[in-house]
Amino acid sequence: MGRKVPPQLGASVLRSVLQRRCSPDAIIIESEEDFNNSLKKVQEGALPAIFYFSAVWCGPCKFLAPVVNQLSKMYPPCVTYKIDIDMEGMQSKLSELGISAVPTLNFFNGGKKVATVVGADVKKIKDIMDEFFK
Repeated sequence: MGRKVPPQLGASVLRSVLQRRCSPDAIIIESEEDFNNSLKKVQEGALPAIFYFSAVWCGPCKFLAPVVNQLSKMYPPCVTYKIDIDMEGMQSKLSELGISAVPTLNFFNGGKKVATVVGADVKKIKDIMDEFFK
C-alpha cells in the first residue's frame, strides 16, 4: 500500500520531492521564472544544455530520466534542466514552446536550439549528444 501524503504537503511540493529523488544530476526547474532565467542563461552564455520536459505520471519519462542523467555525465559541459509539465503556471510557456507530449527534450548548443526529441528514443538522444556535445 502506498504512503499517504500529509495534507500540509501540496501536489507541487510532493512533485518536487519526487523529481529530486528521480533526477539527482538534473537541475530541477521549479517555476516559470526559473525556466525563463535558465533558458536566458543558456542562450546568452551559448551553453550546451538539455531542457527535459516530463511528468511524474509518465512511464516513458521514468524510463528515460536515468538514461538522460547518465548521458549528461558523459558530456560534462552539458547541463540538463528538468521541467515538470504539470507545474503550476507553466501551461502558457509550454504552449508557446510547442510542447504537447512527454518526454520531450530540447537540445541547445551555441545559444540556439539545435534538436528536439519527442519520446523515449535513447539512440536518437545519444546520437544528438554525440553530434553536438562531444
